[in-house]
Amino acid sequence: MANKRLYVGGLPYEVTDDKLREVFLAHGNVESASVITDRYSGESRGFGFVEMGTEEEAAAAVAALNDTEMDGRRITVAEARERQDRGRDRW
Repeated sequence: MANKRLYVGGLPYEVTDDKLREVFLAHGNVESASVITDRYSGESRGFGFVEMGTEEEAAAAVAALNDTEMDGRRITVAEARERQDRGRDRW
């Protein structure tokens, strides 16, 4: 089975990759966990992505964690959509 990538939004700004991984490990095998940071300041942008081992583990994580609280902030967990081409060559 293919790995499933999840979007995690509304993250507290102090959450690290390791903390994100730890939260999702309770729901299955975590292949990767990364908090997205600003390229200039290096600070968290408040969202990240987690790749679970199976579709079932991903579904369990969404069911258990979506619309729950993490360190005082309500998080959103959903299946990640394919990245859209943002048309950098528009000009």
